[in-house]
Amino acid sequence: MQSYVLSLGAGLLVGVVYSLMNVRSPAPPVIALVGLLGMLAGEQIVPVAKRLISGEGVSLGWLKRECGEHVFGALPSRRSDEADKEGTPS
Repeated sequence: MQSYVLSLGAGLLVGVVYSLMNVRSPAPPVIALVGLLGMLAGEQIVPVAKRLISGEGVSLGWLKRECGEHVFGALPSRRSDEADKEGTPS
């Protein structure tokens, strides 16, 4: 989670600097980002449809395992219970 917060903070800082310099951001407009999200989600339709057509069920666990990381990237995970007991990060 820390990397997401740092990424957001860096983006905000660059945005402020661009604004102070009266420079427009080279980032794509929101509509392009929504289209990209649609592309990522659309890629997952085929594996889900194949699984449903073959008669297998689609569980939340399967969706997370097969589709989640592709759409969202490697999300931050919680530290293991053993690491919490030892006080060391995993």
